[in-house]
Amino acid sequence: MLTHEVGKMSELLKQSGFEVTIATISGEVLKADTITVTPDMKLSEVNINEYSGFIMPCMAPNDSTVTLEEINFVKKVVNEGKPIAAQTGAVLILAKAGVLNGKKYAFPKNDIDNPDMYPEFKSGIYSGSGVVQDGNIITSGICPMMAKLTGGQDGTVELTQKLVQEIKTSTK
Repeated sequence: MLTHEVGKMSELLKQSGFEVTIATISGEVLKADTITVTPDMKLSEVNINEYSGFIMPCMAPNDSTVTLEEINFVKKVVNEGKPIAAQTGAVLILAKAGVLNGKKYAFPKNDIDNPDMYPEFKSGIYSGSGVVQDGNIITSGICPMMAKLTGGQDGTVELTQKLVQEIKTSTK
């Protein structure tokens, strides 16, 4: 996930001319096998107004691990009108923040995970597992891990490209 999702998102954003800042709740180094990613700051330190947009990788959050800090952060981003992209598990954070109410969204729909498992998705409009954009909210239901488990198409590249397009459109 660090290489094929976080790394790929960072690479594509940098190739598009953006400076990338990585924030996590703890600020601690992320490790998987031999790969490490050192965050630039804690999520609580992020000044939303200093950034053009935000992207949230899956990183497998679940119903019991989504924090109030993440929910409040997402609400602030959306209230400020900033583009935000989220993939698979991170789409659950958007739903819990209430920002998908009346909005089209992507999420997996299989035996492993699906929107019917979470009441927070009821007020949104499920639109498949591929990349879906509704205004400045962009979602993808298939991260690299979900693609591996289900044989679906990983949405990382398309999700990131749509965020780049939205940022460029919204900052004109």
